[in-house]
Amino acid sequence: MTTDALTTTVAVLAAVSLLTLVLSLVALRATSSRRRAARASRLPTDVRGLRAEVEALRHEVAGAVRRLAVVRYDAFGDMGGRLSWSMAVLDDGGNGVVVTSIHGRSDARTYAKSVVAWSGDQQLSPEESDAIQQAKLDG
Repeated sequence: MTTDALTTTVAVLAAVSLLTLVLSLVALRATSSRRRAARASRLPTDVRGLRAEVEALRHEVAGAVRRLAVVRYDAFGDMGGRLSWSMAVLDDGGNGVVVTSIHGRSDARTYAKSVVAWSGDQQLSPEESDAIQQAKLDG
């Protein structure tokens, strides 16, 4: 093969390769645009789905115990150290329990009272009421 024929063959191959490259880039760009458009059309559906999921989680968490408060105090005048305590453990609706532990010289007694809508079903001590109010405010 002569030098002129070889040069012509290389030039033709280079032109075909360049044309193939240009056509591939055009096709790739068109495909990318379609993919972006398809993703964008799905986005509002995804956002609505995420909003629904967040709302469901908020509803579920509303029933979780999230409001806690502890009030420490001296139950008897002759004892110090604030060893007695009342602890409110409530959900967002004010439902749960208040637990009280009263420490004396020779023993400690623990009581639990149900709480519904921020109120006890039994008479509450001032410290128990304070614990419920703190849980309500701190939540």
